[in-house]
Formats: sequence, structure tokens, C-alpha cells
Amino acid sequence: MNSLSKSIQKIDHSSKANGSAIYVCDYPTSEMFFGRILRSSIAKGIVKNVILPDLPSEYYYVDMTDVPAINEVHMVDDDTPVFTNNVEFIGDPIGMLVGSDEHEVDRLLCEIKVEYEELTPVFDPLLSDHLFYEFNVDKGDINSAFNNADKIIEFEYNTGHQEHVYLETNGMIAEYRDGKLLVHGSLQCPYYVSRAVERATGLAAENVIVRQDVTGGGFGGKEDFPSTLACQVAVAAMKAPGTRVRVVFDREEDITATSKRHPSFCKYKAAIKDGKITGMDIEVLIDAGAYTTMSMVVLQRATIGACGVYNIPNLHVNGRALKTNTIPNGAFRGFGAPQVFFAVEMFMTHIAKELGVDSVEFKRAHFAKQGDLTSTSGKYHFPVPLSEMMSAVIRESDYHAKMEKYRNQSGRYRRGIGLSAIFHGCGFTGNGERDLIKAVAHLKKHTDGKVEILTGNTDMGQGLSTTFIKIVARELDLPHEQIVIELPDTSKVPDSGPTVASRSIMVVGELLRRAAARMKLEWVDGKEQLFEQHYEHPEFMIPFDINAFKGDAYPTYSWAVNAVEVEVDTLTGKISILDAWGSFDVGTPIDENIVVGQMEGGFIQSVGWAIMENCAPRNGKIGNKLLCDYIIPTSLDIPNLKIMLHVEEYPEGPFGAKGAGEMPNVGSAPAVIEAIQNALDVNIHKLPFMPEDVVSSLSLNQY
Repeated sequence: MNSLSKSIQKIDHSSKANGSAIYVCDYPTSEMFFGRILRSSIAKGIVKNVILPDLPSEYYYVDMTDVPAINEVHMVDDDTPVFTNNVEFIGDPIGMLVGSDEHEVDRLLCEIKVEYEELTPVFDPLLSDHLFYEFNVDKGDINSAFNNADKIIEFEYNTGHQEHVYLETNGMIAEYRDGKLLVHGSLQCPYYVSRAVERATGLAAENVIVRQDVTGGGFGGKEDFPSTLACQVAVAAMKAPGTRVRVVFDREEDITATSKRHPSFCKYKAAIKDGKITGMDIEVLIDAGAYTTMSMVVLQRATIGACGVYNIPNLHVNGRALKTNTIPNGAFRGFGAPQVFFAVEMFMTHIAKELGVDSVEFKRAHFAKQGDLTSTSGKYHFPVPLSEMMSAVIRESDYHAKMEKYRNQSGRYRRGIGLSAIFHGCGFTGNGERDLIKAVAHLKKHTDGKVEILTGNTDMGQGLSTTFIKIVARELDLPHEQIVIELPDTSKVPDSGPTVASRSIMVVGELLRRAAARMKLEWVDGKEQLFEQHYEHPEFMIPFDINAFKGDAYPTYSWAVNAVEVEVDTLTGKISILDAWGSFDVGTPIDENIVVGQMEGGFIQSVGWAIMENCAPRNGKIGNKLLCDYIIPTSLDIPNLKIMLHVEEYPEGPFGAKGAGEMPNVGSAPAVIEAIQNALDVNIHKLPFMPEDVVSSLSLNQY
């Protein structure tokens, strides 16, 4: 492995270990005003009247009439309100109560009465007639494939919500003085926040400063939602100039009010000819919730990835995002890929079962190869190492021996093993990096020879700052201690794009490497120098037509093969993970410990989604809104997890690196569900698959 991959101590290790790191809730509260949001208690209706209690001095109420400019939060589409009187889900923000004593604000908030005109909500996306987005993928001749098929096989699959459960809840502080607005807090994308605040307040860009505080995890949950919270605290601060307004959610509010992973409903139909799949016709439906948030991009990834890692010559995919009167669903690690990869991996297994063939070899026979066309008629330009990665996982897990050993089980405790193969497209879809993001990175050399990294990308615990430092230090041949990086501040750093889409290392890291290469050539001792690097679209990419949905959706792909072994207690329904294995290709790992940590964390998070985490709203309301009843996996739930790194270098990434952060969250859910169905000898078509589902499946022999 590249010597660059040798791990170093993360640069934020000491500050987090000794407690000196400053999170948004750590700022001194003297002269601080505290805000609490008044949220709708109904799923759909019109606010007719808000009856306030008598408010003491230094207490005030903020609502949509106080928004200085446009009462919309800028995201992809701008339908999310800052505050609203047209309620679309339980938890919709109606207003905010602000005051100098946090406990008094809580007490007064409970005394506010809201009068509604209730309207009929829609909770089931299958009954919704409000289409937000639709995309179609067409490849080959789908009609011919089905007309000439020996056999046609159809199945349906669905997946549920998932809560991000970052350690730190959402929080934001705003201060408005002398015509300038400062907003800082827990966030992923400073420039997303700044543009949203500019739109809502009407302030010029130079008068809005957004800073990231130390952030305790995001997983996508702090991509879209912080823009909403930032607009709300900004409006409150502008109503009472000279104050600092802070809103920090408790866990209950964070779970009930912030975005979730999109539930999905998928229909798969395959044409089989001579034992091979010649065509797939797929419907992908995602539940967007009350507002669009990030559903457009989530749906794009889901539609593109619906046929998985397989070379399907004739393909039709229809993807739709529909509105319901439930909590808005937004960005979540994997961004639409986990939903469809669960479906297609289970589908491939179920087809193999119907055909009476080995599922592993059936999948292997359909793997895409370098040079094959992608679902969008682009090309896999670089090596596709799935076959050798699968062989490694099969060998390490003793997969075939265990499959044979666990056939025809009876008794209370039954075991099974499952396997999945996935990819994740690296970077923004299609021409997004070139036409929308247009990333810029700066490297600044100070007179003392220290080099400062200036980008808008954020470290949320994933180790980005450390890996950026390693890239620049390696290119400049300098010690790591000579490279510095601070938390992003939009008044100081350029817009290098958001910290999403597995793009930060591959795209922005490469900008920094190229800037460092120029700096090395032009270095002048004792002189301050600034180097600016702009994104350049890879020349090899087949242009992507967003209307036709054709071309290279991504420049390259990260790959993974996962296996999970389980034991199921058929009396209680308890599912125990015995062992787990994963082979991951993220190109050159810039820091091996950081990459392995990301693979482990994403793997375990996906297992939680598969068998533990169930937060489906009932009549629009989330019931399990505390960590005492929203259960997530811990290291004790997966006692043995072996991570293997397979390296296929990407020439356009820094020292061969590709995207890493999202990919491990995609593949372990189908592997664990396949293991359960092998243990119970049933077919499973949904997740989460909970203990009660185990008991039901045994009584019905199908689920």
C-alpha cells in the first residue's frame, strides 16, 4: 500500500480528547437570547390564529411576517418555508419564541395556543397524487427483451425511514450588528447556509458570514436542515439587532423535526433468456415527505443505481418522488443508493432461487466489467474489481462451507450467511461539478513558511482536515506540522462546494494537490503567496444529458463486497450478528485508519437500518423520538468485523484516491437481510426486518 496511507494522529484528536473543542452549545451564554420553535401539532391545515401569553420585556415572538425578504429556504428547489401558516407536517415551524432566560422561554412556549383549520393529510406515498420529480433511464430495447423471454420474474421491495443519530444535535447562533449578520453552528455546507440566509434576509453576500463550529457528526443530516435553522435564527436576530440568538435542539426535537432517509417502494421485473437476465423493468418510488429538500438528487442516484452492479443490456427505470404530509426526507449517507441496492441485491438472490442456481455465481455472471455501458449509457472507464473482491470475501468468510452447513435447519436457533456487491458513484451526478458547483480551492503560504488550506469543506469527525493536510504535505514534501487548516468561514475561504456526495477528497483534495504542485514550483522564501485552483472536468467523461438521462453519471466508482453471518432466535425473534466481512475499493486510502473507521462506521450504520431502526410515522407522527426507544447498533452488536481494502487507483484523484464516505453505508443491509432469509428459508422483501417480523415470517413462511 502507498506510504501515504500510513496513519497519523488526527489533527483534532487532542482538542476533542481534552475537551477544549468548542461546539455550538459551548459558547458563553451571557448576553445570549434563547430561541424555541413553535411547531405544528397537526399534519395538514391552515393556521388561523396564534394566541400568545403576555410576554415580559426582552421576550419576543417571530413568525413569517418577520422574514425580511423571501420566506423560503434555498435548497435545490425553494418550497421549504422559514416559518409558515400553511402546515404540511407535524412539526412544521410556525414561529419562534425568543428570550433571555432559556427556562422561561420553554415555559412560555407551552402556553401558546394555535387555532387551525384542519385539512385532509396524505400519509401513504402510494396514494399521493402530488409528484415532485420524475426521471427515466432507458437502455437497449426493453420490449424486445420481454417479448423474447423464456421466463419473467417480478418482485416488490420496500425500505423505511432512518434517523441520522449524530452525537451532536442541530444548533445555530446568529448575531446581527451594523448591517452584518454572523451565523455559526453545527453544519456540513457553509455556502449552502450562506446562500439560504442571503435569500431569506435580503442581505448582500458580503454582509452574511457563516462559520462552522466543531461539528459532532452529520451523515447528511446537516447538509439540508442547517439552512432552515440558520434562516430562523437569522430572522430572529434581525428582529432584535445587537442580540445573539441561539437555538440548540434537544434529542426529541432533533428526531421529530429534522430530515430522514427516504422510504422507498420498488417494483422489479426481469426477462430471463437461457438462464441470463436480458432485461429489467424497474419502478422506483421514494417518499419525499412534506417538502422537496434534497429529493431531486436522491431520486437521481436511486434511478441511476437501480440495476446495481450488473450489466443489464436492456433496461427501463422509472423513478418518482411523491409528496406526503410527513416529516421531510432529505440527505442521508448513500443518497438513494442504499434503497435500490437493497432491492436489486435481494432481487438477484430471489431470481437465482427461482431458477434453482447458486446466487453468488448468478450475480458474478452478471457483473459489469471495465468498458461496459452503465445504466445511463455511459462507460465504466476504469477497472471493476468486483469478482476478485468477492473471491476474497468468500474465502475470508468461508461462505460456501457455511451455506452448505446451514441448509435445512430446524430448532430454536438458526444461522445464515448473506453476501452483497455494490458500487457508489463518486462526486455530483452528471455535469454537476462543472456546471453547478464550480469548486475553487486556495493554498496560502505565509511569510514564516507555513501553508494554510482554504476551502469551504467541513470536518464532521470523518477526518477530512487530516487527509487534506496529508495531501498538501506530500505534494510539497513538507512535514504535516507545517500545514494548517481552520474551520471554514465564508468571509475567508472560497466556495469549494459542499461536503457531500463522496467528493471532498476526490475533487477538492485533487484541487489542493494541484495547487500545491504549483506552489512548489513557484515557492519564494519569506514571501506571502496565494494559489487558486479551479475545478476542471475530466476530459474522458461522456457528456451527461440530464433531460435524456444519458452519459457518464459519475467519473468513477467505489466498489464493495460485504458478507454477514447471523443467528436468529426463532422463539424471541432476536437477530444476532456473529461475524461480518467487507472488501472496499476507495482507491488509494490517504490515511488507512481513517478509511477503515469510515468503512466500519458505515457498515454498522447500514446494519442498524436493516434490523433495528424503525421510526415510521404513524398518522404523520414519529413515536420513538428518544434514544431510549430509537435503538441503534453498537460495537457489541457486531463483535467481529473484518475490513479489507482493495486498491484500484483513480488517476484523476489525489494520489489515486476515490470517494469513501458514503459507499460503506450501501451494502451491508442487503447482506444481513439475505443472511436472515437463508437462516429462516423464507423470502424477505423489506427492511427494517425486526424481531416481530421474524416471528411473522415463520408463521407465514413468507414476508
